[in-house]
Amino acid sequence: MPSERVPQREFLLWLLLLLYVCGRFLQLGAGRVPTLLIVLLHVGPPALFAFVHGRSIYRTRGILVFIALSLGVGGFFESLSLRTGFPFGRYYFTDVMGPKLFELPVLLVLAYVGMGYVSWVLAILLLGHARRPFTIKRVVALPLIASFIMVGWDLAMDPVWANIDRAWVWKDGGAYFGVPVSNYLGWYLTVFVTYQLFALYLRSRTVTSKLTVEQGWLAILFYGVCASGNLLLIIPKRSLLVTDGTGKHWFSADIIGACVIVSIFVMGSFAILAWLRAGESEI
Repeated sequence: MPSERVPQREFLLWLLLLLYVCGRFLQLGAGRVPTLLIVLLHVGPPALFAFVHGRSIYRTRGILVFIALSLGVGGFFESLSLRTGFPFGRYYFTDVMGPKLFELPVLLVLAYVGMGYVSWVLAILLLGHARRPFTIKRVVALPLIASFIMVGWDLAMDPVWANIDRAWVWKDGGAYFGVPVSNYLGWYLTVFVTYQLFALYLRSRTVTSKLTVEQGWLAILFYGVCASGNLLLIIPKRSLLVTDGTGKHWFSADIIGACVIVSIFVMGSFAILAWLRAGESEI
């Protein structure tokens, strides 16, 4: 990519980050702000960030492969679970997330692209030496670490979106504020398959990441903004009694409290460790 286009790319990445920040603040106006707009700003900017940021690291073809794998694998497992209960559990989507294709919201699948890509970059930073070739060890280790980072994000947000926002409903409930443990095992499996296929693609083409320190920090900031955005949920002081798919009652304040704890101590840990790792040496 020509050097004169770098400032334009950086400006676009910061603009997408700003749009995402706006989406996080708009969630405080749920009920007054169109829900579809909030959802769109939650998944659209991260997906575009992944394309623009990833294009400078893996070129257009490489990031398109990542996007295709994320959409394909994510859509496959979501559709499979909607019909069989495997791997996530038994659930269904409401109309909150907008248009559906075969019962699966189109915008939902985009979440695998944006946050999936950012989690991948953080895993690269945690392993260090991003410019090294994809050895067998890295081909296995990167997907394992990236999957934990991605599931950390879902651990924070799923009870909120399921039981407070009612974007989807778990038919059999679950121990984690109405969310079954199988959901997180399913998430890990889904993103691991995506990452593993992408790592094998990179190895087969002897591709190495062209990740600079500045690009790494920008991805960390995006993940950190996501974690920080979850803390905004504590601003409304009112605690409501919400009901999961089995009719069991939960206090919204308890759900949000768990979301905040995970955002700080799980997502925050990944972000801080990646930040320190990126700054200690050239990547």
